[in-house]
Amino acid sequence: MCCYLLCRIDAVNMVSTRVRSQRIEPMARSEELNVMSGQDCLVALMVAMSASDEHIRTAELVKIQSAVNMLPVFAGYDVDRMNNVTRITFDLFEQEDGLDALFGLIRGNLPERLYETAYALACDVAAADGTLEEPELHLLAEIRYRLNIDRLHAAGIERGARARHMT
Repeated sequence: MCCYLLCRIDAVNMVSTRVRSQRIEPMARSEELNVMSGQDCLVALMVAMSASDEHIRTAELVKIQSAVNMLPVFAGYDVDRMNNVTRITFDLFEQEDGLDALFGLIRGNLPERLYETAYALACDVAAADGTLEEPELHLLAEIRYRLNIDRLHAAGIERGARARHMT
């Protein structure tokens, strides 16, 4: 729970002070991006999904934290890396071609066997607040396209996320 609160505070601070926030120097960004693990890529994609509609909701952050704490794919993951991954993701979103850079990063560091897992996690974060807004739908479509997720597989993943988040 402590890590969740830190992540929530950092996410809110990054969004509210985007203009005043410290920028990563190009050399530092390059070095940080080269050492991202597959798990970091999954976290980055979940953070991107949460931020896609410009409203980072508590339910989405809880879903991200829950996934990191509970899923086997995150076994052994150092949760202290989440703040850095979140910062990198927000910095990429501030760039004109940031979405392309994010997907380049993900495709370069995430094993192909985890592409459907990444899509499933993104769907869960998108559905966490009970509504899907247009930017979230566009990002899901982009994830499907960039990670070559079969449309039938995507429909099954989406249906599962919808079922898990029904009220």
